[in-house]
Amino acid sequence: MAHPPVNVAGLAAGDAARAARVLDEVRDATLSGQPAPFGPRPVIEESWRRMLRGGVDPDHDFRAGLLDRDEIERRRRESPLRHVLPVLREGLLSVADVTRHIMVVADDEGRVLWREGNRPVLHRADGFGFELGAHWGENVVGTNGIGTPAVVRRPVQVFAAEHFVRTHANWTCTGAPITDPRDGRLIGVVDVSGPWETMHPSTLAWVDSVAKLAEARLRERHLASLDRLRSVAAPVLARITGRALAVDRDGWTAAVTGMPHLDRVALPAAPGTDRIRVPSLGLCSVEPLTGGWLIRAPDGGGAPGGTARIELDVSQPRRWSVTVADGTGTWTHELSPRHTELLYLLALHRTGRSAAELADDLFGDPSRTVTVRAEMSRVRRYLGPVLEHRPYRFEETADLHLRLPDNPADLLPYSTAPGVVRSRVAGNPPPG
Repeated sequence: MAHPPVNVAGLAAGDAARAARVLDEVRDATLSGQPAPFGPRPVIEESWRRMLRGGVDPDHDFRAGLLDRDEIERRRRESPLRHVLPVLREGLLSVADVTRHIMVVADDEGRVLWREGNRPVLHRADGFGFELGAHWGENVVGTNGIGTPAVVRRPVQVFAAEHFVRTHANWTCTGAPITDPRDGRLIGVVDVSGPWETMHPSTLAWVDSVAKLAEARLRERHLASLDRLRSVAAPVLARITGRALAVDRDGWTAAVTGMPHLDRVALPAAPGTDRIRVPSLGLCSVEPLTGGWLIRAPDGGGAPGGTARIELDVSQPRRWSVTVADGTGTWTHELSPRHTELLYLLALHRTGRSAAELADDLFGDPSRTVTVRAEMSRVRRYLGPVLEHRPYRFEETADLHLRLPDNPADLLPYSTAPGVVRSRVAGNPPPG
């Protein structure tokens, strides 16, 4: 019989020391297989299971090598998080310093790039490796407020002995993922940490709200940059009689002429001024614009010829992609968490799913068809040539390959979609 999860927030709000003692007992009982009146919270229990499968040692503190200063600076320069540091500092640091906390910002790999706050707490954090350049991925140091939110893609508070590694049990940390608002890709995690006695239940909502403010600021920057590019491209596009589009350096579309709008096109790392293959458009010419590129598409649409080969890769815990090889060439698109769920479900059901069936698979609610149709409309903007609708499905003649994790329990660990959870429990059934 399953034990009810311990109410960490309730216990800690009344008596943090008692809550820490209870969690010590829960952790020891759970990891030793002994009976206990309470079990860990579901998000913590799932993380502990991942740690046991991955071979993380709960009794020994493993320290990965620190990044050197030059590598830290390089990652800082290349990280979009640098643009939202003022938002994070304004929202978190003033309170964190008073309440004996520190603010830690890590990249998508879990490497600590920035760390600020209460000086005594910073010194204490040094004692167990919570330093600049340190690796705090869940698979390296166990359940924690940086690595675990990165895996489950939602805010998580880890209090005292909820940390998988015993030496971290004198700490509390609350982290929230920060994602790219354009495509849902994880770009980092912001965390507020301190000694366990400083834990407060409201910290979770506080950190989450600041992370969302940071994402909103990134969205504003993106829209402003597209507006600037649109103003540069407008007179150029006005002189073109065929099909063309202006995109930023990441391939996001600012303006089009003579063709339907595409959200984004797949660009090589350095397009230059030659020709590139664009999904659904074919071989296109590309010219530099201030802030982006002008892409001229050939007449006739560049429709794929022959059978398309599609590879949906969900084998990794945090990065998913779809690769298509067709008559226009081979291209890869990195997927957001929601689009990964949708395409995985369609890969399982080759005969197709209606909007109501997908809504039931995603939310357990077949009435949420509006949300499903909106998301599928976005998916079809880049997968249109190999996706069909009524019902939604991969093209019948497509050669579909699904790359899965070695352990079925590691399938899309962030996902709570009923259709994905059923597949995870059943052990990744083959597409049908």
